[in-house]
Amino acid sequence: MTLIVIGGHTRSVGKTSVVAGLIAALRDWHWTALKITQYGHGVCSANGQACDCATADHSWAVTEETDRSGDSDTSRFLVAGAEHSWWVRTQQGHLAEAMPRVRAILASADNVIVESNSILRFVKPDLYLTVLDPATEDFKRSAQEFLDRADAVVLHVNADPAGNDSAILAWKQVSLKPVQRRPTFAIRPPRYVTDELVEFVRTRIVGLSEPS
Repeated sequence: MTLIVIGGHTRSVGKTSVVAGLIAALRDWHWTALKITQYGHGVCSANGQACDCATADHSWAVTEETDRSGDSDTSRFLVAGAEHSWWVRTQQGHLAEAMPRVRAILASADNVIVESNSILRFVKPDLYLTVLDPATEDFKRSAQEFLDRADAVVLHVNADPAGNDSAILAWKQVSLKPVQRRPTFAIRPPRYVTDELVEFVRTRIVGLSEPS
């Protein structure tokens, strides 16, 4: 089994789009996709208000996605070509409680791609990509904690009027030295996955999990 983890420095920087794009580009690897959401204290809310991530009566829940409308993130994974898609929801700081169930899913899968930073506390992936948008100021502590484990950076860039790429950093207290020498793949939404990124991932996983 090959395990790929896609993280990012905050919400809404394109992590889901990168996961879906890689699944679509590498369908032969029979992906199982997981999205891990930790809720509470506005962690997964755009405006600090209550969201729909909270579980009804437990500190965690794991549900398999079956809808293929593409309306939710986990549904987008199925539309992209994943064979299975799961949503793991836990209260902030309670991911350890869900890990036995998560590990069971990993053990039964051909190859797995996970949208999360926090899972890195419990597993060592074959490949970890971090998505960074220099124009977005928020930088989660979990993203800072694992930045030095990133194998490559997926970086939002903007083109100036002359057509030159630029990335104006919004982070004042965050050092990017841990990834200074890592491969960096520039993206310009709405295209979140480039041919170069796909080839990089393919090269890294071929030999770890040959497509059947």
